[in-house]
Amino acid sequence: MASVECRPPEPGADDDSSIHVSLIDAIQNFTDLDISLNKLESFLRVLGFCQYSIFSAVLSWLAFVFFSILVPLLVTYFAYCSNCELYQISDFELEVLVCQSVAAAISLLCISHNLRKYRVRKLLFVDRYHGQLSQFSELYLKKIRVFYYLVASWMTIFFLIKIAREITRAVYLYDGSVWWSTGIVVASLVSWAYSNIIFLVGTALFHLVGNLQVIHFEHFGELLEMDMDVSVYINEHMRLTCYVCKISHRFRMFLLLEYLIVTASQCIVLLQTTTNRGIVNFINAGDFVVISIVQLVGLLICLNAAAKISHRAQSLGSVASRWHALVTSNSNDAAVSDFSSDGRNVETPKTVGQLSVNYSEGDLESADCMPPPANMQLTSTMSSYHKRQAFVAYVQSNPGGFSIYGWMVDRLLINTLFFVEMTLVTFLLGMTLTIKVR
Repeated sequence: MASVECRPPEPGADDDSSIHVSLIDAIQNFTDLDISLNKLESFLRVLGFCQYSIFSAVLSWLAFVFFSILVPLLVTYFAYCSNCELYQISDFELEVLVCQSVAAAISLLCISHNLRKYRVRKLLFVDRYHGQLSQFSELYLKKIRVFYYLVASWMTIFFLIKIAREITRAVYLYDGSVWWSTGIVVASLVSWAYSNIIFLVGTALFHLVGNLQVIHFEHFGELLEMDMDVSVYINEHMRLTCYVCKISHRFRMFLLLEYLIVTASQCIVLLQTTTNRGIVNFINAGDFVVISIVQLVGLLICLNAAAKISHRAQSLGSVASRWHALVTSNSNDAAVSDFSSDGRNVETPKTVGQLSVNYSEGDLESADCMPPPANMQLTSTMSSYHKRQAFVAYVQSNPGGFSIYGWMVDRLLINTLFFVEMTLVTFLLGMTLTIKVR
């Protein structure tokens, strides 16, 4: 029986195998990320957001006009019996149709414009600097799954409410033809689902962009734990600030227009339900309830993402200050000073590399996106403490965050918007529900 010779492993064999395994995992994660991004792009293409050519743009807008405008108008025209004027169904339906179609059109227009200009990967900022790292790839995949879960869960809830409303109305307006009533219900549900999924996917996509940036803000604290040069931290902070600046420029019009249309829709709902002298019930005004819930949830999703970006960006100042304090307090006081006997620093000057970010013409409007000079060097008279102190001062003076034409979207602005809405509601109620004392 042949003996098997047991030889000790060669030096470095385990290291090479571990590196090989980690490289395979990184390639697998990166491949999974590419597949997920391709599926996301296909999903957006089916909904008409990817208008990369004139043919696709025309086809997308024709589908939008057909499903969001023509079908609801036909349903409103043919669905009602002769004695339904008493309930003002047609008037309410037209107002709901206008609010719903405008909100969906804004989402389709803004998102398709950004996708046509930047495509999916650049719009989500899944670049090669971060996207190839296995830890970020896994987190990216989780956030993309959250995007699908967000759209599916809310659309299911809204769709169930809409089904209950349509069935109730169909039973009330039943004229003896089961197939006719069923066709009206199906056409109304398809049209409603198309318009609202366009609106909701636009808000969820902005939420996804914000969540992907939050990953890097949360990772910044882990980056500080690594013993790296301060210039690396400055470059990373400048990269994050520039990305947030670009997100603000690309989505500020979308968020502003959606806020205005949602506010206008709520005012119309309030005016129609308080000034109407006829019968207002779930049959004729049920769509007001549905559209109010859908638009408010979509607006809250956008504000949540914008505020989350701002809060994570503003918290980096405290993170950097805590890191500076811990490093300073844990430093060895008996260590050799960085300065020589004649007061000169013996450290070798280090060059700060230029920020390798591609800047588009529309993103150069903000000074936060300016790259550092290529020949900028750390002065030879600065100690490590002074470098950290300068870095902390820089982070605290450049908090960043999502902004709309200079207005930072954070808790303060959200509270302001809430009180503005409450003031508007109170004013409208005061104008419509005036009690006359006889």
